[in-house]
Amino acid sequence: MTDVSIAHQDKTLTLTLTRANKKNAFTQQMYIDLANAINFAQHDHQTRVIVIQGSEGCFTAGNDMHDFASIKRHDSNSINGTEQFMIALMESSLPVVAKVEGLAIGIGTTLLLHCDFVYATPDAKFMMPFINLGLVPEYASSYILPRLTGHVKAAEWLMLGETFSAQDARDAGMINAVIAPEDIDQKINQVVAKLVALPRISMMQTKQLLKSNHEEVKKHVFKELEIFVSAMHSDAAQEAFSAFIEKRQPDFSAYV
Repeated sequence: MTDVSIAHQDKTLTLTLTRANKKNAFTQQMYIDLANAINFAQHDHQTRVIVIQGSEGCFTAGNDMHDFASIKRHDSNSINGTEQFMIALMESSLPVVAKVEGLAIGIGTTLLLHCDFVYATPDAKFMMPFINLGLVPEYASSYILPRLTGHVKAAEWLMLGETFSAQDARDAGMINAVIAPEDIDQKINQVVAKLVALPRISMMQTKQLLKSNHEEVKKHVFKELEIFVSAMHSDAAQEAFSAFIEKRQPDFSAYV
């Protein structure tokens, strides 16, 4: 049984996270399913647009912490599923549209930095809580955010690890617009219809030109990933994960 719904209609690939009982939190299998779908779309000339969304009013709570903690305990190199998905998303030559409702936590925020159009409802809550887990930013968020929002706003979001609103994200240029819940599907459909009607090759070439710093971004991704994997073995990360499993606040006072 998969927790990702993959639908293809009207030249649009729609990827829906369907693990609503866990707030659409990602497992490694979900990452692999998403990566495979995106990579296949690259070679499918009938696909013009990719849409990523959550289900039942929630985008995603980020990584499933029990799944993630299991990776940490056994083999942190097995985060390959996450890497496969993010590289597929980053390298997609097709336009990617994201619909964000409710939570967009951790990688749920990070992945939006690699989409082309992002629309959110007013109740959307964004957060990059890596510092709270004794970890570091991921997938070029520490590269893209300062260039998008300025250093001080990026520092606020990445070094304090607190939530921020859809309006905050809009003001910082991270999302296109904040749309009322009753109107967001119509807005997504309008954008998708416009994209589908335009020349596929020209669209792909335009995206390639817009992403002319791709190699720099990718280089930064692997720099972050090296530090991220090392941080997963740190005492601070161990304390954070233990605190999560034990349902208590972590105590970092003993760790430098």
